[in-house]
Amino acid sequence: MNPLNNHRQSLILGIVLALLLALGIGGFHFNPPAMARWLHIVAGVFWIGLLYYFNVVQTPAMADAAADKGGPGGAAINKYVAPRALFWFRWAALVTWLAGAWLLGSRFLQAFTLGAGVDDPAHYFLIIGIGAWLGTIMLFNVWALIWPNQKKILGIVPASDEEKAKARRVALLASRTNFVLSIPLLMCMAASHTLSQGLPFVGQ
Repeated sequence: MNPLNNHRQSLILGIVLALLLALGIGGFHFNPPAMARWLHIVAGVFWIGLLYYFNVVQTPAMADAAADKGGPGGAAINKYVAPRALFWFRWAALVTWLAGAWLLGSRFLQAFTLGAGVDDPAHYFLIIGIGAWLGTIMLFNVWALIWPNQKKILGIVPASDEEKAKARRVALLASRTNFVLSIPLLMCMAASHTLSQGLPFVGQ
């Protein structure tokens, strides 16, 4: 069977190739920090990529479909696309956060306290801490606001028309908030990566 014919098998193939490269390339250290960062990046691409898809593609398209009285409507997206996208979206969010916590290691508490009481002239803990808090707020929005309300919208759980209308508003605002927060979050991640060079990782 050709793994390129199935998205799950293609994902597994990509992971296997990455692991083979990690093991085979001289000088590439197959260690916890590298694995944590790799997992954090891959899961984060899934999460933020789908977040951007929802905000700049699917939501505007659904609004256009609803306004197009003679068109095909958005039923197919709600039935086939949205549930699958939300599955990858919510679990990628969780894996991203957990991998980020793993990557912080012994620096976890220092990050979440924004470096309080730590000699941090480069402001590493402040920057990564802000990013960590933004990611935590976004994770909360995914699991506490977006997903429960999307289940009502998609008919996964029973809801009246009034409840669905309210759920649409809550889910939209939570998703749009995450869209906004993701941009400074990515800036914090990019800046903190440079500052983190030479800092110890738990277990080293």
